[in-house]
Amino acid sequence: MDETTHLERYDPSAFERPSVTVDLILMSVIDGVPAVLLMRRDEAPFAARWALPGGFVGIGESLDDAARRVLADKAHMADAYVEQLYTFGAVERDPRMRIISVAYFALLPADRFVAALTATAELSLAELTVPWRGETGGPVEVRVSGDDAVTLAFDHGEMLGLAMGRLRGKLDYSGVAFALLPERFTLRALQDVYEAILDTRLNKPAFRRRMLDRGWLQPTGEREAGTSFRPAELYRYRMPQEEQ
Repeated sequence: MDETTHLERYDPSAFERPSVTVDLILMSVIDGVPAVLLMRRDEAPFAARWALPGGFVGIGESLDDAARRVLADKAHMADAYVEQLYTFGAVERDPRMRIISVAYFALLPADRFVAALTATAELSLAELTVPWRGETGGPVEVRVSGDDAVTLAFDHGEMLGLAMGRLRGKLDYSGVAFALLPERFTLRALQDVYEAILDTRLNKPAFRRRMLDRGWLQPTGEREAGTSFRPAELYRYRMPQEEQ
């Protein structure tokens, strides 16, 4: 039987089809703390529970296109650093039916993060606490608007823990931290991002020497404005040639 004949006779209803969703982890560092944008669900399952923004993947839609559509629809953003994180496929992760979710994380500088929060009433800011457990992440504590820790819908807490683990694992060999900063930034702001992600204090002289030695930083010749002390020098990220 040739391929054309086989495809003509193929019965796609012979196998059950799971549904597929994408969930977005919109993350930044706000006041030295990892933060994420959440939405409160208004219907079952998990009605009134906090959850990551997400949606079902259309039958003619790629995963990346679905992630960017959700980014535009739920956070009113046309672009951001978006990376596929992991596929979550536990059989009973969604009580409605068999649903596989592909998690993405979108890293935002603080100003764009706050702009998304301001532009979309359905989004709320949540602070994350993830005790250091190496690059695998771990249980995450989520606090919305300073309230007590909350339990997220579905397996979204697991998604957040894995996202933090991924960020920690990529800090030493990629420029992922710079997606959380504006185009021009100080070395103090860069260290704040590293300390927030790693959940630890870093030695200031050693950190600055390591960052400068890597060749990732390009001086702008400018200094920060609005400070009462000697303004710090501003840098921009110089992407290595292998990443271009």
